[in-house]
Amino acid sequence: MTLQQVKTLITGVIKREFKLDLSSFEYEVGYAADQKFGDYYCNAAFVVARELKVSPRELAERWAKSLAQASAEFKSVTVAGPGFINITLTDSAIGQLADGAATTKPDTFHGQVVVTEYSDPNPFKVLHVGHLYTSVVGDAITNLVRAAGGEVHAVNFGGDVGLHVAKSMWAIIQELGGEEPSKLNHVKASERSEWMAARYVEGSTAYEDDEVAKSSIISLNKRLYAIIVEGDHTTPLAIIYWTCRSWSYDYFDAFYTRIGTKFEKYYPESENAPLGLATVRAQLAKGVYTESDGAVVFKGEPYGLHTRVFINSNGLPTYEAKDVGLIMAKWRDYHFDHSIVITGNDIAEYMKVVLKSLEQFEPELARRTTHITHGNVKLVGGVKMASRKGNFLRAVDVLDMATEANQAANGTADPQVVLGAVKYGFLKHRIGADLVFIPTESVSLEGNSGPYLQYAQARARSILVKAKMKPQLSGELEADERTLAAMIARYPSVVDEAVQTLMPHHICTYLYELAQVFNRFYEHNRVIDEPREATRLWLIACYADVLSDGLSLLGIAAPERI
Repeated sequence: MTLQQVKTLITGVIKREFKLDLSSFEYEVGYAADQKFGDYYCNAAFVVARELKVSPRELAERWAKSLAQASAEFKSVTVAGPGFINITLTDSAIGQLADGAATTKPDTFHGQVVVTEYSDPNPFKVLHVGHLYTSVVGDAITNLVRAAGGEVHAVNFGGDVGLHVAKSMWAIIQELGGEEPSKLNHVKASERSEWMAARYVEGSTAYEDDEVAKSSIISLNKRLYAIIVEGDHTTPLAIIYWTCRSWSYDYFDAFYTRIGTKFEKYYPESENAPLGLATVRAQLAKGVYTESDGAVVFKGEPYGLHTRVFINSNGLPTYEAKDVGLIMAKWRDYHFDHSIVITGNDIAEYMKVVLKSLEQFEPELARRTTHITHGNVKLVGGVKMASRKGNFLRAVDVLDMATEANQAANGTADPQVVLGAVKYGFLKHRIGADLVFIPTESVSLEGNSGPYLQYAQARARSILVKAKMKPQLSGELEADERTLAAMIARYPSVVDEAVQTLMPHHICTYLYELAQVFNRFYEHNRVIDEPREATRLWLIACYADVLSDGLSLLGIAAPERI
């Protein structure tokens, strides 16, 4: 009987036998901190006793007697301290839970269409560690939703038009000595992404420091929009634009393949800008948006937000209008039940304004959209990265650093282990806070790391391969066996919590604690050529299956051998 099933049973018994509806009370049913107190605890007696002005101990004892008869899976129901109800399951019940732990999943998103949007790199710029981080987080959330029955569509949004592109294009033209697309042939394929990244830094610097360059970039921005609107692929400027844009997407695809990320669809801003522009203009006439100094804005102050520009004074759509277009495009393509957008914390307030404006004319789409924000991966010393300044850590640099650290520490450059180290190093932190990633810590085979768990899983598999007896649960469990089985049995509840909160770190924390419990068990209990070999092999098989499944949810490989 799972944690949620126990809570449901407690609620039902008390409502039926004591004519009291617990749904109006906030109480806990949780896992006991120590096996000597049982498997589950309930503090409902404390909460209700305050309202009824009776002794919580007396109330708990009355309820415990009824609960003890409520299920054959309850070995005992006792009262501890001033009124905690402790429930111990039978060994058979614990065994059943452990046996199906790896395959038992919540149905939270069953039958629902869910779009997950994340990573969102801009063409003409290099991928930095922030893109790697949001890709890893997005993959894990996508896996959680899919495991909970959702029909998931992972998509990617990128700014292939706008001022940042104009800055890059201005510098590219300077580098080529004019609008000379043939000179692009001199850029080696292996150097294209870095070459464009350097041009972006040059263009951004010129925009900030040189008024003449700034004016030229603004004019160029209008010309680039015209290329999109007119579908121009033949003029020299258009050829340069489309060629460099193609280089960027090839670079993105190669990187995503390297980290195991798969997107169903790219949504370039150039395709969504017209839809966003038309949508905002249509709602301008209905009063959702208003004109201000030649621009079109949404006034957020009445909703406790701030005013943002959706169409600038030049008549061009801003990021805000493009995001409106993106939401409309995703709805057109998928008719989603939920749209989960994963970005950095820095656009949290921005997205509130975008969604509040959408709420005025498409309230259902706004309601179905969830914006999850995460912190920044910072350089050592706490400096925030800025690609326009060039002081950023590239995504590939992180993987290369982890590879070098793993080679030095463990004598291997196994890409599965390296990638597992990086992904786990990100995911073990609760989404929201900033973090500093330290490669040498991430590859350690000791402590809370991805390689530690990969090794733990491989080690368990090797034991099973060497064994000659078939794993099989038989009879009652010994104390250490039961402790491990009870920990394995918690896995479905942990997955449920991770799904409900869309927080993958719950999986990380659990897997690490599970591995520690197993290590203590294995240290004190012989497995092979032992009278209890079949049962202990069964435990190891359940343990390995849970580790493998948990790592899979995190997007981490679970190799049979390391």
